[in-house]
Amino acid sequence: VSDIIRTIRDPEKPNTLEELEVVTESCVEVQEIGEDEYLVIIRFTPTVPHCSLATLIGLCLRIKLQRCLPFRHKLEIYISEGTHSTEEDINKQINDKERVAAAMENPNLREIVEQCVTEPD
Repeated sequence: VSDIIRTIRDPEKPNTLEELEVVTESCVEVQEIGEDEYLVIIRFTPTVPHCSLATLIGLCLRIKLQRCLPFRHKLEIYISEGTHSTEEDINKQINDKERVAAAMENPNLREIVEQCVTEPD
């Protein structure tokens, strides 16, 4: 799982989320919840406590994992506790299927997400 998310690029900077230490191997937890089904929990740390792109980063993590995980899974993505001023609101947004679907219907937002999750050549 960490190999999949380490290459996601930051929406503002040329760096990956791993290079910025937004995601690390220790922020990934995988639990077996059934036969061939897993719960994947990601806890990411925004670079600053008022990061305006935290929701977008969560969206990028969700989209990339939904596309790339080779097994059945339930996905929970959270901001690391105490690392963002509006973490509770953002956690609700990025774990709400309807809000995620609506966000991905926005062409501008979808383009930014695609740029962040697409592997460099």
